[in-house]
Amino acid sequence: MNWIAYLSLAGLSSIKFMFAPVAGLGFELSFFETYFSCITGAFLTAIIFYFGANYFMKRAHQKRVEKYLESIKNGTPLKRKKNFTRLNKSVVRVKRSIGLFGIAMWAPFFMSVPLGSVVTAKFFGKRKITFPIIVLGICINGLVSTSITYLFA
Repeated sequence: MNWIAYLSLAGLSSIKFMFAPVAGLGFELSFFETYFSCITGAFLTAIIFYFGANYFMKRAHQKRVEKYLESIKNGTPLKRKKNFTRLNKSVVRVKRSIGLFGIAMWAPFFMSVPLGSVVTAKFFGKRKITFPIIVLGICINGLVSTSITYLFA
């Protein structure tokens, strides 16, 4: 068993899950070794970033509230951010158009697992079904990308 190849593939899939199965060919791993190494790395990263994002978003909200209360206490005006920027409008449009299943299944695949998990946690973190959909998306996308890689190699 080549543990360095398994760990390297898991590390690569934790960063860019879409292209990780190609490295399995370079390490001369079988289809199942590549598939399980890729989804293991993606699972670990999704767990860390999905549940870690929830903690950091709550902490950032608490800091904003404390800053706001402190500005009221001191009597200094607090400059507010613009709410309706082009980026915010486009993000809301994408969220409404593809919904929970689209973002939870495809964001970790197309963006990256850490960024996709954070985006999904930001939009749909309060729903209990969100993380199982991310896991299902990782399994399906990993199977498809690994199959395509090994079929055309």
